[in-house]
Amino acid sequence: MKTILCFGDSLTWGYDPDGPGRHADKVRWPSVLEAELGGTARVIAEGLNGRTTVFDDFASGADRNGARVLPTLLTSHAPLDLVVIMLGTNDMKPFICGHAFGAKQGMRRLIDLVRGHDYPLGQTAPRVLIMSPPPACETPDPDFAALFESARIESAKLAGLYESLAKETGAGFFDSGSVASTSPLDGVHLDAENTSSIGRGLAPVVRDMLEH
Repeated sequence: MKTILCFGDSLTWGYDPDGPGRHADKVRWPSVLEAELGGTARVIAEGLNGRTTVFDDFASGADRNGARVLPTLLTSHAPLDLVVIMLGTNDMKPFICGHAFGAKQGMRRLIDLVRGHDYPLGQTAPRVLIMSPPPACETPDPDFAALFESARIESAKLAGLYESLAKETGAGFFDSGSVASTSPLDGVHLDAENTSSIGRGLAPVVRDMLEH
């Protein structure tokens, strides 16, 4: 059986904007992906609310810097066949980075970390698939509107930037915005149907990568 690590933020954790709360495990996209793969792979969900690609967020009690945490996870979950990374939305916060290009550079660093990591027992590096999150949308929520004030413009650029990065580096790519849309309740998170849609849409891409 193959092993897949899904490394992401609140969209991977399963944040439910209607509540707020957390979606049931069975509807979160990593769980749906595992079900769609029909017992051929074990999917490990590593989502953290607020996680960035490579940027510090000192307003949080947890370490949200993806580049600092990822190497430890690569070792603790080894051996791995595939690492799926969906990050970038939190990079859009104005006090974090605020620009899609910064998220692209951060994603490049994460790809390098996966490929250059010192895996235990001489294990080979897993393949990498990068995924652009669904673009942010308008919301009447004043807190989220302020927190992601530049995200509606900048997050729409991520799919194109990540696709170019994937071609340049030989990584896999999936645009989750092609199958899912953010909720207007807060502008950045997903309702149950949309998070499940990501798992279903991603499955054929993952299946192909694992088979070739």
